[in-house]
Amino acid sequence: MQHKILIVTGDGGESYEALYAIHRFAEAQIPAVVAAPRTGRLHLVIHDFEPGWDTYIEKPGYVSEAQITINEIVADDYTAILLLGGRAPEYLRHNDQLLEVVRQFHQQGKWVFALCHGIQILATAGLAKGRNLTAYEHVRGDVEMAGGTYCAGPQCVRDGSIVTGQTWQSHPDFYRAVFQCLEAGLPQKEEQPAMAAGVS
Repeated sequence: MQHKILIVTGDGGESYEALYAIHRFAEAQIPAVVAAPRTGRLHLVIHDFEPGWDTYIEKPGYVSEAQITINEIVADDYTAILLLGGRAPEYLRHNDQLLEVVRQFHQQGKWVFALCHGIQILATAGLAKGRNLTAYEHVRGDVEMAGGTYCAGPQCVRDGSIVTGQTWQSHPDFYRAVFQCLEAGLPQKEEQPAMAAGVS
């Protein structure tokens, strides 16, 4: 099966997550398309921790390009969607077209991957209910308010056709799971959420 991956981010997206995803799929010779609210150059950011701060700080990060807009996404063209983190999901979760696209991927029995704050989009799309999920620890409330169960331990959790990771530090476990899913082909359409399995 020839895969094609849709990567979703925008201004304020986590630059390391974006560049890692783009390069990792390119390394595997799997076509990947970046979608954002507009095409062209994206202003990505670095979230990191500094002594004396109670939360992360934000600095300008590497830039990247979006090839298509969210309004141009055709779910039939892809086998999986990847929702990246950073600050972008804070506003992308209010994009009705994107939420519908995420639901279409799930309804069509395709893989849905979400990393870090990307869970905010997944939860707003209504896919968290009854699921075991992980994400950055401070968006745990988004998971629980959307009816999901937050898993604090594993860096990556697969529940049926949905794979979630905590942060960019989870890349080794997260992408190991992503590629295991892609190698398995398309998931079976689910009548109800499947049992979760942590990946290490």
